[in-house]
Order: sequence, then C-alpha cells, then structure tokens
Amino acid sequence: MIRISSLASSVLPSATLAAGAKARQMKASGIKVFDFSLGEPDFPTPPHICAAAEKAIAAGHTHYTPVNGIPELKSAICRWYKKYHGFDCTPDMVIVSNGAKHSIHNTLAASLNPGDEVIIPAPYWVSYSDLVQMTGAKAVVVPTTAASGFKMSPAQLKSAITPKTRMLMINSPSNPTGSVYSREELIAIADVMLGTNATILSDEIYEQLTYGDAKPTCIATLRPELRERTITISGASKSYAMTGWRMGWTVAPKPLIDAMGNIQSQETSCPSSVSQYALLAALDGPQECVAEMRKEFLARRDLVCEKLRRIPGITFPTPEGAFYAFFDISAYFGKTIGGVAIKDSLEFCKACLETAHVNLVTGSAFGAEGYARMSYANSREELEGGIAALAAWLGKA
Repeated sequence: MIRISSLASSVLPSATLAAGAKARQMKASGIKVFDFSLGEPDFPTPPHICAAAEKAIAAGHTHYTPVNGIPELKSAICRWYKKYHGFDCTPDMVIVSNGAKHSIHNTLAASLNPGDEVIIPAPYWVSYSDLVQMTGAKAVVVPTTAASGFKMSPAQLKSAITPKTRMLMINSPSNPTGSVYSREELIAIADVMLGTNATILSDEIYEQLTYGDAKPTCIATLRPELRERTITISGASKSYAMTGWRMGWTVAPKPLIDAMGNIQSQETSCPSSVSQYALLAALDGPQECVAEMRKEFLARRDLVCEKLRRIPGITFPTPEGAFYAFFDISAYFGKTIGGVAIKDSLEFCKACLETAHVNLVTGSAFGAEGYARMSYANSREELEGGIAALAAWLGKA
C-alpha cells in the first residue's frame, strides 16, 4: 500500500477550488447554480494578447526558455514597475513563474526554514497558511475586524513579532475582503518591520483593480531600505483576464531570485514559453482593456453592495479593490433555514449551495469564521439572480 506523506496529509485542498468543483458537478447534472466561488474574471483574454500567443507559436517559440523567464519579458516587467510605481528594478531581480501562487510557493521555499514564523493578517487568501506550513514554518495569524476595514494595525503587528519572526505576508488590495491599505497605513507597517530582521512579502496581484479614492501601493517604494527587504509578487491573472495562462512574477533582491531560480529549475523548469510572449504583449501593449474591466467591476461592486445590504443581518465594509464582497453571516447561526440547522460558516455555505443553489466560500477558509466570500467577477444578470436567490433562501430563516 502506498503511504501518504505527513506533508500531504496536513495540507487541505483549496477551499475556493473545491467549492468551484462542487458547483460544476451540480451544473453538469442540470441544476442552475449561481457560482460566486472563484476569483476569476469572466472576461475573455484581450485579443491582442491572444494574437501575440498565436504569433509566438507561428515563430516557433514553443521550446524551453531560460528558467527565470525570457529576457524580453523580465525587461518589460521592469519597465512596467518604473512606469506605474516609479520603482527601479533590474532584470536580475525578476523571476517569472507559473502564476502568482507558484511565485509565492517558490519565495517561501527559498526563504523559510522549519521553525520560522510568518505573520499573516486575517482574513487571508486561503493558500497562505498552507503554503507556509509546507515549508515547516509556522503561520502566526493576526485577526482583524470589519470595524477596522479588515486592516492590521501597527500595534497588532508589533505584538505578533517574536525572535522567530522571519516574514510578514500582506495582500493589498485584499482577497477576500477587498480592503486596500492606504500609503500612510503601509508606511506605518513597513516602519515596524524595518525595526526587525524580517522581510515583507507583498502580494500585489490585484493592484490594477482599485476603486474610488483607493490607490495601490508598491511597498518596496516606500522607504529606500525596503528595496532589500521586500519581495513583490504579482501576475497577469486578474488584471488581464489570463488565469489559465499561468503567469506570475516575483521582484526581489538578486540573491533570493537566484535561489528561487534554482528551486524552479528542479521543480517545474521554465514557465510556458507561449504564455510568456502573451504576457509581454499584455504589459507592453494597450491598457484600455484593463480600464474597461475595472470600470465594469466597479459597477458590479456597487450593484452587489446595494443588493446585499437589503438582506437583513448581512453587513460588510465596502470593498475598495479586487472583486469580492466579504460579509458577516453570523446573524443566521443558530437558526434553521429551509430545514437545515446553521451552526457555522461551513454549514451556511454548504446549505446555501445545496438548497438555494448559490455558491459562496466559507469564511473559515480565510481565517475568519462568521463570514462568507462572494466573487462579483460575474455578469450583472448572474449577480442579480444569485443575490435574489440568496435573499429568498435567507427569508426562510
């Protein structure tokens, strides 16, 4: 009998992917499901990006590339950071990987040892804690509240730091809450970290999706000293509707990039050659497609907020970025809805899918019991229909 490792046994499947799989099974059996589980833009990849991939195939760019990415793409990433953030980085500070999740994994594998501690504000993206755990390090979770806009304060950060603290992982704009730290808030957090020997991993994958007065901040630009202390991760999945192309990147000091390259060379070799040329076109090409998607996401956000707030007991801060509503469902705990007793967020989301056919992700997967996440990366028609179904189901409580 094949033995399963203790590592594999300790890692749970991604809650968002598992929720999406369940919804697909129901759809395949003919059930109409309003699926708001996945963080995936419903827009097609822009035509000029697809055309660049076709051109790359025709030109024979279908072979291995350098492990860290083709030189043209790494240079394009540097130009992009200079243009949008005023951040001067060089190609030897860049590695391209198979999506931002892969970038995070390789960063943690290259920088953490068993026993190290990583501070993670909660709610956090579902994979953070498991990716840390896979290295043998420990995730130190710092809870935040809706009253604070789901943002960790400098005081909370200070209290979580120990001699074993190796890293802070921070995500702004945030998945799952849509919260966006202001530049001033991030400076205060960065200054706390500069008083330690730890690094900052800044997941900025949603940086092009902010609304109103909220603006993205590249943490590495906030203080001169942060250039050598910050690991910046981003990718093409959200801003360019390129989830399946699997293109993410890391910008960090060269020694770490070299170590990540060694890991990647043994682990996956190079990222997809064709996808790299598509990403090159995305970064260097017209950006109107991003603006159009951002405008539509804003309209959807406003629609979702207005509709959800009509449902008794549902409360949440207005998301300032990304494309998620993270709302408090605890008012329904201890109640029976459609014959099902609701005791926690897992039971809530399970019953919601099975009886109302609305697919949400349980807040407990994000380190925040009492909440549920809804992605509004869906058409307005789907959003209206799904929220109406949710409201009708909750009306039976």
